[in-house]
Amino acid sequence: MRIERLNETTKKTLLEDLLKRSPNQYGAYEADVKKILDEVKEKKDEAVFAYTKQFDKADIDASNIRVTEAEIAEAYELVDAELLRIIRRALKNIEAYHAKQMQYSWFDSKPDGTMLGQKVTPLQRVGVYVPGGKAVYPSSVLMNIMPAKVAGVEEIIMVTPPGRDGKVNPTTLVAAKEAGADQVYKVGGAQAIAALAYGTESIPKADKIVGPGNIYVALAKKAVYGHVSIDSIAGPSEILVLADEGANPRYVAADLLSQAEHDELASAILVTTSMELAEKVSEQTDLFIRELSRGEIIRKSLDNYGHILVADTMEDAIDAANEIASEHLEIMTADPYQVMTKIRNAGAIFIGEYSSEPLGDYFAGPNHILPTNGTAKFFSPLSVDDFLKKSSIIAYSYDALKEIHTDIEKFAEAEQLTAHANSIKVRFEEES
Repeated sequence: MRIERLNETTKKTLLEDLLKRSPNQYGAYEADVKKILDEVKEKKDEAVFAYTKQFDKADIDASNIRVTEAEIAEAYELVDAELLRIIRRALKNIEAYHAKQMQYSWFDSKPDGTMLGQKVTPLQRVGVYVPGGKAVYPSSVLMNIMPAKVAGVEEIIMVTPPGRDGKVNPTTLVAAKEAGADQVYKVGGAQAIAALAYGTESIPKADKIVGPGNIYVALAKKAVYGHVSIDSIAGPSEILVLADEGANPRYVAADLLSQAEHDELASAILVTTSMELAEKVSEQTDLFIRELSRGEIIRKSLDNYGHILVADTMEDAIDAANEIASEHLEIMTADPYQVMTKIRNAGAIFIGEYSSEPLGDYFAGPNHILPTNGTAKFFSPLSVDDFLKKSSIIAYSYDALKEIHTDIEKFAEAEQLTAHANSIKVRFEEES
């Protein structure tokens, strides 16, 4: 991995480099995505079936687009019992963590006849997108569905691309059943997002769409936002490790590569105060790459977006981490909790050398669907909040309104909204 001194120039270059990975740079694909969205909106099932045949080479129609109970039962027969046990253990951790996020309605009544409050309501129907093809991510199935279940969403619809045989990967199906998906449909890509956004004869319209996907899925979600809500537009995976001279270079290198193996656009960055550590980590990454099955992908990822930055002080290193706002941030320093208090921007923070990033991906409980491409400055991980909506509650008695009605009327008249003022005034016209 390249080693550079951290300064304003190297930081600016790195940030510009990372921005090239943003979904906002995918403009070349927008016309193709728009065509798919428009066709599904107009032709509904017909377009969904045609695009599934074109892209996934699967013969899907109204009779087999929805996964049956028999297919789910078959999936359970095909999934290793030990893996099923692990999925269930992970699911308990994920459920327990998200249960602590739950919000409830509240009401505040006062003796003067006013009552204010907030009504918290789960979304009625949510669409969950799960990638297919070569990728199989049962962990993402759990992470997308469980917070919706905890929130109390009435209907959870999952969409995922079928294989050429018209079937869904068994592990994906089992994870969906265990997490609580109500329906699973065999459709992927932009056409799946369009079906969830507009509805078809087979697939009902959702209120919100969540879940990561490829470039076409990301752009489709961006385009349908407003017709439905979305969680975010996910970019390539990224990790930043903050470390001092006491960090274990083998651990640091292993953790950097855990994200670099996702794809060639993934980013892996070490910011450290120790040149010695930087050099040892660089050497160790080369050794690991020779051993790992996805070594070629890792090498291209590191060549493109892998960086080791050596800072003069830990404060400089922390400032850089906050500016980069990484999806995953690991802290391997002498006092990691003290460093953590100074972190403003990160999707998930892993503290100490035994809190490796894959712990969060699979098992600990916090959601692994996180803001990318610097959006951790203003976005949060997927949570129960994403599946709740809030309504304000206002109730005034006659006496309570009488006390302040002239103030409201004057405020409305100052804005020249006389109908607003009149709406209050008519309730007291007999008294004037």
